[in-house]
Amino acid sequence: MEQSSDAEPPSIDELRERYRREQQKRLRPEGMAQWRELNEELDRDPFVAPGFTRDPVVEETTVVIVGGGFAGMLTAIDLAKHGITDVRIIEKAGDFGGTWYWNRYPGCMCDVESYVYLPLLEETGFMPSERYASATEIFEYSKLLARTFDLYPHALFQTDVTGAEWDEEGQRWRVTTSRGDRLSGRFMVLAGGILHKAKMPGIPGIEDFEGKAFHTSRWDYSFTGGSPTEPMNGLADKRVGIIGTGATAVQVVPQIARAAKELFVFQRTPGAVGVRNQQPTDVEWFQSLKPGWQKERIVNFTQAVTGAQPEVDLVADGWTELMWVDTQKAVDPEEAEALERIDFEAMESIRRRVEEIVEDPETAEKLKPYWGKHCKRVCFHDEYLPAFNLPNVHLVDTDGRGVDELTTRGPVVNGVEYPVDLLIYASGFEVTTDLHHRLGFDLKGLGGAALSERWAKGAHTLHGVLASGFPNLLLISLVQGGFGTNFSHLLSESAKHVAHIVETCVEQGIVEIEPEEAAEEEWLSVLHAVGFGGARYFQNCTPSFYNSEQQSIDARAARNLTYSGSLLDYIGYLERWRQAPDFAGVNVLREEVSESE
Repeated sequence: MEQSSDAEPPSIDELRERYRREQQKRLRPEGMAQWRELNEELDRDPFVAPGFTRDPVVEETTVVIVGGGFAGMLTAIDLAKHGITDVRIIEKAGDFGGTWYWNRYPGCMCDVESYVYLPLLEETGFMPSERYASATEIFEYSKLLARTFDLYPHALFQTDVTGAEWDEEGQRWRVTTSRGDRLSGRFMVLAGGILHKAKMPGIPGIEDFEGKAFHTSRWDYSFTGGSPTEPMNGLADKRVGIIGTGATAVQVVPQIARAAKELFVFQRTPGAVGVRNQQPTDVEWFQSLKPGWQKERIVNFTQAVTGAQPEVDLVADGWTELMWVDTQKAVDPEEAEALERIDFEAMESIRRRVEEIVEDPETAEKLKPYWGKHCKRVCFHDEYLPAFNLPNVHLVDTDGRGVDELTTRGPVVNGVEYPVDLLIYASGFEVTTDLHHRLGFDLKGLGGAALSERWAKGAHTLHGVLASGFPNLLLISLVQGGFGTNFSHLLSESAKHVAHIVETCVEQGIVEIEPEEAAEEEWLSVLHAVGFGGARYFQNCTPSFYNSEQQSIDARAARNLTYSGSLLDYIGYLERWRQAPDFAGVNVLREEVSESE
């Protein structure tokens, strides 16, 4: 289907068939099992000095929060606004920031506008320097948030949770850690993050490679030289390979291309790359914003990307232009075909952009994405595609298979070995794997039942927040929860909801709160009803973490859904539940009261 820019556009039938072929060549029988965890060496934190020790902490507290990214930080901040400061935050990393602590690779930035992504800008008075903030700036802002709201005294860094068990007699969560801590919390909040557990491709021979290798979330500047803001002078004589062409690679490839002797980009599936149009913040404009501007802008952005079509598009960038019409919500065949054409046209514009920028026609054709615009996260960048015009940059397209194997010298694709000095895994994070696996521990609830047992056939929650069998446990997760382009909007609203539940329990003397199973099933029926159109759409997608690598739908997958409608609609469910006079669908046990209400 190669064509020049002035050729007739392909028909819907032609595109459907091309999409189908591209999907089929990428299906793998092992599904999610094609990925593996980082081994101990690759998972080592390169950003802290070795040898850290501290005395174990033994204490009782009102809330134990697992995770020090935006979800955990915002929960602690909202709790403090309600007068609850008896909080302990446990974090594996050496500081606050979550994914912005780990992701320090060169070129890393947020792909959502900083004025809607960075939370609490009005409260901190912080002005982002650019429209799309760099990871360096976001990490610094995370630390500013922690200082502004006095979170550091509550944090236990470089610490992993090793166990958490509900004490039925004491009505508290007993939490143990890798540092020997023994914490007792009236409530436990799992805010482990949406993108925190890095994953690796399960390539045969991956352990045999003898060169330097690391994951992009554990970038080793001691090898590459430079820093997130300085050139990587250590790569000038190096052959570098990078595996992955998703959102991370789109940002990092141009940086390596400028520094390395040679760069080999190993591609399984082309990414969709639109215009980024990065700009410095207009100081005069920013200072002219009226109180309440950020909430208005955040809601406006979410409306725009979910098809609500606000009267004025305040953000007006690639996201809001591309996502203006929600093509998943067709009601009848005629409407479905009309929306399908809109989807095709949006992706055709991205494919034409490849033709316009990449000079070699063969390379350009291999870089064109043939999948629906909701199938994977669309990227926006102004330097990724031009990088393939540089003489030292080589696209190694695997025709959907991925790298065949690794030798001691480097990757092998289609019988050709590519020797490299450095191999970088831009393979992303676990998103739809089992929650206990991503957390790194298997918590135990009523009767000592483990989460892995209770959720063996899928999740059981109310709104993705409360879980039957696990009193006083509060979740901030995609599982049965909301989903949005602007993750921080979801995290902010989830944190607000969690803080409200804890505050209400403290004020009303509720010592246990747990959803009824019937309420969980009712919520599941909402997820199924809302997700019907999306399920039909995603079954035609190329494999990705969005659809759990297109594994066949089983009972567990049918429960491990996200709310696929507008994030604003999901937030509406939370708000209406909070506004009701009593906790609907929830059993509570109050102080000195033995029966459920």
